[in-house]
Amino acid sequence: MLKASPQRCNDLSTSKQYLETALRSADAADAVSLVGFTNRQFTVSRKNDNSEVTEIDRDTETAITSVLRVATPGFGIYGEEHGISGPTDAEYVWVIDPIDGTTNFVRGVPVWGSLIALVQNDVPIIGVVSAPALGMRWWASVGDGAYFNGTRIHVSTMSELSDAHVSTTPNKGWENVGGLTALQQLQVDALRSRGFGDFWQHMLVAQGAIDIAIDAICLAPYDNAAIYPIVQEAGGTITDRHGKPDWRANSMVSSNGLLHSTVINRLPS
Repeated sequence: MLKASPQRCNDLSTSKQYLETALRSADAADAVSLVGFTNRQFTVSRKNDNSEVTEIDRDTETAITSVLRVATPGFGIYGEEHGISGPTDAEYVWVIDPIDGTTNFVRGVPVWGSLIALVQNDVPIIGVVSAPALGMRWWASVGDGAYFNGTRIHVSTMSELSDAHVSTTPNKGWENVGGLTALQQLQVDALRSRGFGDFWQHMLVAQGAIDIAIDAICLAPYDNAAIYPIVQEAGGTITDRHGKPDWRANSMVSSNGLLHSTVINRLPS
């Protein structure tokens, strides 16, 4: 059974090994998901929370976990579709969203991707986001920077909201906490507002293409875990809507760091 000790987590060769495993699992995911997206031969059903799911979601998660189980048999696994497996007391846990943006996938919109994170002692240390229909992939491991298609990336240096580009995702969750007015005013006060949605908006923050991304209120840990190290290693700040860095929260706000407190202070507590 492979279970790394706390000392090994600081070993760059070990970190590289785990990142390579995550990237290989993303390759396996792409091979399943992109074919399913292209040929459109899948059925759609609803889960208990009324969200959409297809057999491609489940098969993609299986492809990912098949790689991970062979490479790291002593690690836990927490996936959106197949739940928790492996040792319950594992120091390391893989956290997986096989297709983030299933609604886009179902409708033929290419903005969807596989999110794969490695969490050590409840801290995400590796993140991979692979969006094969866009031909885009982002990854990061703690201490080694963030990358987009092999090129190192950094957040922007924009310091004024009036010059910033923002992405927001208003939804019922924001309405329930009285946040729609705050989101609307933020959009008006920024230079430009768009709704890129899901993982993509946060990756655009990491790339420095936009400056702020505010996600929907309704998220699960597997929506967040892979995003955290990528934004952080790109030099950005990522928290929940209250300003707390918590990948298990049901909300997520990312920014270049310079604008983070400005945004958080505008949101309802």
